Amino acid sequence: MSTVAMEQRKKIHPHKFTLWVGIGSLLMMFAGLTSAYIVKRNQANWQSFDLPQFFWYSTLAIIASSVTIYLAEKAFKQREMKKYRSLVTATLVLGVLFIVFQLLGFQQLWAKQITLTGNVSYSFMYVIVGLHAAHVVGGLIALIVLFAKAFSTKTRIYNSVPVELVSTYWHFVDVLWIYLLIFLIMIK
Repeated sequence: MSTVAMEQRKKIHPHKFTLWVGIGSLLMMFAGLTSAYIVKRNQANWQSFDLPQFFWYSTLAIIASSVTIYLAEKAFKQREMKKYRSLVTATLVLGVLFIVFQLLGFQQLWAKQITLTGNVSYSFMYVIVGLHAAHVVGGLIALIVLFAKAFSTKTRIYNSVPVELVSTYWHFVDVLWIYLLIFLIMIK
């Protein structure tokens, strides 16, 4: 193998580098929001509340989807396309289920009069969870693209980079949700 080829193998793909920079930015944003949450929590008008039961169901859905996207990436790299298609489909369904459970959780909060404008503690929770949900929707859009490509009849080029990018991002939103859920439970 030539020296140039060996150097190329050591370099990170530009799209992967960009994704990691984006993930770093998102980590900083959520770190800032959770830090502000801790500071604001000490105000006199802070009100504690329990998270809705549906947030737990959404947690199970996103953890399961992280497993299916991992297996999908593995199947793609082994060129097991039938398995890959079914796992991408399962990941997409579980991602949609996560959003549905989140919406049902918010309905439970609204039923208890816990609204975005009710109290600063409620507002923080809505902003933090809402921003996470928006990033999950972005991941769902990427999953829809993978899904469409998986079932496309065009000639396929087996480039694993798009699958790796979506998988990495999806694992990130999974881990981020688990962090946020634990944070919201522990820091009432």
